[in-house]
Amino acid sequence: MIRPLLLMSALLLVPVLDAPASAQRIRANPPPPAPLSTSAPLTLDEVLRASARAAPQIVEALAKIRAAEGRAITADGAFDTVFEADGRSRALGYYDGTVASARATRPLSDNGGYVYGGYRVSRGDFPIYEDQNYTNRLGEVKVGALYSLLRDRLIDERRTRRTLASGDIDIAQFERQAVAIGVQRRAIDAYQNWVAAGLRLRAYRDLLQLSESRRGGLTRQVELGARPDILIAENDQNLVRRRALVVRAEGDFQTAANALSLYYRDANGEPLTVGAERLPADAEALAGVAAVARGDFAQRRPDLQVLLARIDQGSARLALAQNDLRPRLDLRGEVGKDVGPVGLGGASRTPLEAAVGFRFSVPLQNRAAKGKIVEARAEMDALAARGRFLRDQIAVEVEGITIGVTAAEKLATIAEQERQLAERLAAAERRRFELGSSDFFLVNQREETANDARVRLIDAQARIAAARAELAAATADRVALGLE
Repeated sequence: MIRPLLLMSALLLVPVLDAPASAQRIRANPPPPAPLSTSAPLTLDEVLRASARAAPQIVEALAKIRAAEGRAITADGAFDTVFEADGRSRALGYYDGTVASARATRPLSDNGGYVYGGYRVSRGDFPIYEDQNYTNRLGEVKVGALYSLLRDRLIDERRTRRTLASGDIDIAQFERQAVAIGVQRRAIDAYQNWVAAGLRLRAYRDLLQLSESRRGGLTRQVELGARPDILIAENDQNLVRRRALVVRAEGDFQTAANALSLYYRDANGEPLTVGAERLPADAEALAGVAAVARGDFAQRRPDLQVLLARIDQGSARLALAQNDLRPRLDLRGEVGKDVGPVGLGGASRTPLEAAVGFRFSVPLQNRAAKGKIVEARAEMDALAARGRFLRDQIAVEVEGITIGVTAAEKLATIAEQERQLAERLAAAERRRFELGSSDFFLVNQREETANDARVRLIDAQARIAAARAELAAATADRVALGLE
């Protein structure tokens, strides 16, 4: 009696003694955290938010905007203040003059000229041909400016580069909008295809369930002699055929879930494959987006906005080419003052000095500028023609999609009527079969016809959702596409 009790106690103590070692192994090699999952039905808004936040194409387009902003900063560098210093000393020879100078130049942002200020100081003797190097003991302070009166007054190469860089930022932003619209459009399609595939799978499973539930009743009736044996074989044949439909629908559903993972991503941007537990309960998820073709939809299209931005850039290039044809007339003014005790140059440098001057030049041929004008005007004419065609194309495209939406809604209404009638006939035929007034072949035909009508209704509703998504993309409806 004691020995069995000891043996039983040892067996009970083995798991207890082994538990700390197992716990240590678990702590030493913890399993990877399970992905966060939820059983709530997946909604279209959730997918659109995820794709707008983490789609790689949108992230890439945002990077291109930053690159355009970097080029704009580079163009602004032409207006940076430049500091320069210079020094010169005679190491050998009769004269021992030394001169050092520093100057800061600031380009004007609204003119092709610039302002500058400088300081210069000298020591020692200079030859007569370098007499201008002399300053008072504390040096010379000088400020001046150059102002363009004709060429480069309204536009110059620096300001044109800045204008073009700003236009590149606008183009990058519009292209990012176009990419986002395309991504959201495809995300809607992926979600609707996933929902439609899931609803079709559900319909085929319901059809299979009818055959499976009927087999038990047929078996009992055959055993009682009320039905012939051939009915069981015929029902099994229908079971096999309907199982094949379910298997094919399961493959389509898994393929749709895999395609959806390209747009439905987690917070880290990693694709998420959605399971069947998150499939919506009914076809209301196929309602799609609410898109309305308002009158200003053409102006919201980013491809048209890109074209208008390129036209603005062409206008800037044309203005620069026309500027190069103008004669140059620059006005220059300068004020200088030596400070401190009189130097070796004498007292003549002590009074305040002011000087004005001008520079004039005129191109006699300037074929380069004329060629640029011809090129810029031709480019603008081409862009204007493309803009007219794009506006017409957008109008025709939206009108065609609107017609398609209307037709799809009418077909869906007819499909719903067909489904209701087919289900009524199938239910009535099953009742007649149970009462012995119908044959097995007709019951199966009615059920499959009703299921086909159900699937056709799902397909019609999916076509409506796809057409509405296409309309939202064609009209650049950011609210409908989840981009606001």
